Amino acid sequence: MEVKRDILWRVYLSFLGMVVLSLLVLGKAFYIQRFQGEHWRSMSDSMHQKIQELDADRGTIYSEDGQMLSTSLPQFDIYMDFQADGLRDKGGKVFKENVDSFAISLAGYFGDKTVTQYKKELQAAYKSKSRYYSLRKKMTFEDYKAFRSFPLVKLGRNKSGVIVEENSKRISPFGLLANRTIGLSREHVASNGKLKKQNVGLEKTYDSLLTGQKGQRLVRYIAGGAVPVEGFQIEPENGKDVFTTLDVNIQDISQNALLRMMESSEAQYGTCIVMEVKTGKIKAIANLGRRPDGSYWEDDNYALRVTEPGSTIKLATLLAVLDKGTSSLNDMVEVGSAGRLQVGPRIVNDAERSPKAAMTVKECFAHSSNVGMSKLAFKAFANNPKEFKEYLHRYHLDVRSPIDLSNIPAPRLAPLENKNGGLMNMLTMSFGYAINVSPLNTLSLYNAIANDGKMMKPYLVNSIQSNGIVIKQFEPTVLDKNICKPEVAKAARESMEAVVTEGTGRPAFKNMPFAVAGKTGTAHVADGDIKYGHGVYQASFVGYFPADKPVYSCIVVVRTKPHAAAHYGGMLGAPVFREIATKLYAMYVDQKPATLYTARKDSSTYFYAGNTKNIKQVFGTFNMWYADSVQQNNWASVYAGNNYQPVLQTNAVREKLMPNVKGMGLKDALYLLESMGLKVTISGKGKVANQSVAPGSALAKGVTVILELS
Repeated sequence: MEVKRDILWRVYLSFLGMVVLSLLVLGKAFYIQRFQGEHWRSMSDSMHQKIQELDADRGTIYSEDGQMLSTSLPQFDIYMDFQADGLRDKGGKVFKENVDSFAISLAGYFGDKTVTQYKKELQAAYKSKSRYYSLRKKMTFEDYKAFRSFPLVKLGRNKSGVIVEENSKRISPFGLLANRTIGLSREHVASNGKLKKQNVGLEKTYDSLLTGQKGQRLVRYIAGGAVPVEGFQIEPENGKDVFTTLDVNIQDISQNALLRMMESSEAQYGTCIVMEVKTGKIKAIANLGRRPDGSYWEDDNYALRVTEPGSTIKLATLLAVLDKGTSSLNDMVEVGSAGRLQVGPRIVNDAERSPKAAMTVKECFAHSSNVGMSKLAFKAFANNPKEFKEYLHRYHLDVRSPIDLSNIPAPRLAPLENKNGGLMNMLTMSFGYAINVSPLNTLSLYNAIANDGKMMKPYLVNSIQSNGIVIKQFEPTVLDKNICKPEVAKAARESMEAVVTEGTGRPAFKNMPFAVAGKTGTAHVADGDIKYGHGVYQASFVGYFPADKPVYSCIVVVRTKPHAAAHYGGMLGAPVFREIATKLYAMYVDQKPATLYTARKDSSTYFYAGNTKNIKQVFGTFNMWYADSVQQNNWASVYAGNNYQPVLQTNAVREKLMPNVKGMGLKDALYLLESMGLKVTISGKGKVANQSVAPGSALAKGVTVILELS
């Protein structure tokens, strides 16, 4: 009996404990729900929600005449939330009524799956209540515009459940042209797992302006991904646009002329820069390096690479000795007939024997005599070699180029103190060795002489704009009003003209239709892994044209393959310079005034614009041949090309910018403009002849555009 009582007492005690514990749990649950519910629900949301950054559209880099050099193309990732209220209401009525037509549209437009496959996959995702079903990845803007008109999608996000995530891809529409100078804008995952940018060129220098301000949005994490929360979004501020000084036509001429010489000589790399004499604007900058397969690409900015320049540095030597007054242009210099002479402490060799044993200072420069130029330098600076460095500083040859790019290498000079072999180094420097400068540094000096001694800052960017409004304008900048005396600049120009008429540049410029001036340069290369024994040379030509009234200056530098037969500046650099100068002279310098006349209407000249698909359909119906240069674009224009054959080209349409609707029929023009939120008024009949808002102007919704038809 005692045992039974003892057991019951323990059972009752345990039961009582369980009752008390249950009451405590229920009480705590009631307290949490009644008084702390809001707090814990917010904590739950914070674990399933997150602020997500939205990238702004990166700005576009343009040429001086407004052609896109680097731009971002939008890409779209499409998902579907099959638990969206619009798809679930009334037993899924909207989904069931539209799934067939939606599948037909997807299969018909993209053609990657059959209608049955699309329908089966959509129904399976709907049945599984997928909230983040991936429909398509990296859809182009043209495809996205078509997608928005599909059944179900056009009902809107709430009813269709369609989720659109936008990102962008950076492209260079002109490909190779100035590719390294314009630069790259790429992202990569670093070793620490963080996303980093890999920018070079203008893309790096102006990255903060091009990038814009990121936006934010609130997303809720669910199975399969993240769904944006409506009403919690700050739109990003798009990046600014950069308008460069580059001219696409000049760039194309320069790059092709350089490329032809590189390919014919199998050179290792080359660069070519064209500068506007009066302003310092860089109109073209080509950089070509040889790849393992023998092709060439813009793989490095050789225009900024510092190397021993060879004889092009002799302009600095000439300016220094003339400015100091130790020599004049018509002084005679004994150079000997052996092509080899002791000058001070060193033996100096000429690449080719001089035509005479004694030449004037001008002839020494024209025939590029190392012996002659070193003797002039010895006469002027033997007692104080450091003084030569002062002249180099005056010519900006010992400082980084101030061009608006990042990571500019600094020139390098051998020491000029007497205790460190200064005299030997100065003599070596006088004909282009023991000093490392970039082609751009060299060109800036020659451009200054073409500009009567006024040195201009080289620059690549004209303005920064936002939606067509100029935010910052860059103007020509004078670095030095007079780098030398006027009479010295005049003598230097006379000497450079002699290079072309009677010196080392004469063979390349024979029968030139206009006068040019410049200097050849040939340097035997020894840097890095390359030794003199490898037989690698750097051939160059730098100058300006026309010689009497300079408009452009230009430098061409070509690094040869080992033991190349043709390795002199007059053989590699000068012909490229000649081709560029001849074409630019005809296009931009020697422009004849246009004769006014009234053109007779002629059906062989025409211009039409409209929907690309419709235009191609017309050509196909009439079996007409045409040149197609349109790439994935809904809008195009047609004009008469060579032999009056039609050429179909892209008519670019960008958001928030006024498109060019000239040449379009009224139907196409109305559809395009009204889809951009614009109001349109019309006068006349026929196709669009004029539009009140200029193409490329920034737009706002509700703007009225007046179209004149004829």
